[in-house]
Amino acid sequence: MVTVAAAVSALTPRFAAAGIDTARLDARLLVAAVAGIRAQDILLRPDLELTVEAEERLAEFARRREGREPVSRILGARGFWTLDLEVGGATLDPRPDTETVIEVVLERRKTPPGRILDLGTGTGAILLALLSEYPQAVGVGTDLMPAAVDLARRNAARCGLGGRAEFLLGSWTDGVTGPFEVVVSNPPYIPAADIPVLEPEVRNHDPLTALVGEDEDGLGCYRILIPKAVAVLAPGGLLVLEVGIGQAPAVTDLMNAAGFEHLQVRADLGGVDRCVSGLLPS
Repeated sequence: MVTVAAAVSALTPRFAAAGIDTARLDARLLVAAVAGIRAQDILLRPDLELTVEAEERLAEFARRREGREPVSRILGARGFWTLDLEVGGATLDPRPDTETVIEVVLERRKTPPGRILDLGTGTGAILLALLSEYPQAVGVGTDLMPAAVDLARRNAARCGLGGRAEFLLGSWTDGVTGPFEVVVSNPPYIPAADIPVLEPEVRNHDPLTALVGEDEDGLGCYRILIPKAVAVLAPGGLLVLEVGIGQAPAVTDLMNAAGFEHLQVRADLGGVDRCVSGLLPS
């Protein structure tokens, strides 16, 4: 039998040869999953031996990762903010960059919101993270995909937030009744022409409907959802939008034209301008 430390050492160069930048981390996550321990426990228990069944599962996991399937999709779960979320083929794989949306809401919302709306909720990640930070708030998430709505509901229950989160099937604010103190969204924003150059983990495993923005410049969803957000936001309400690389100036202009004030752009940890936010007049 192989030990967990030896398994990590064996997988790391294989993943690196496949072009995976996070080779050692991914190896640790997969080995820990089949061993039934936390990834950090590999350092504490390096001589723990894998069972035959665990080795067989690891071989399958390794094959999939070498094919550039994301670890989260292999394991069926992803950590986001302080939550552990189920992921599925109908939604984007939540990424750390999107946590910038949570940070902006927490910084800009001076009083706890009563109601939060998440447009294009996917896994429910943004809404559920905000509800975990605002224990008195309730929220609504909308999505066009029935499988996404079902997944978001399961994640709400998984996180103990099912009683405060409602997920609706529909386009943007269709069927939604305001007002909300906070509206958030991570809409599709990648121009279709850019899809072929994305990392295989994204272009081959995230659904195109959640990636490709409307209109040639990828900004079509913002042109639609910003006016809709105005209609359901309370006076003084906050809108926070995730944006793609280089899109912050254009989205800022769209929000300004819709009447938002005190517009701000926030970079993610990688230095990319990732969020545009603004307040409706009180």
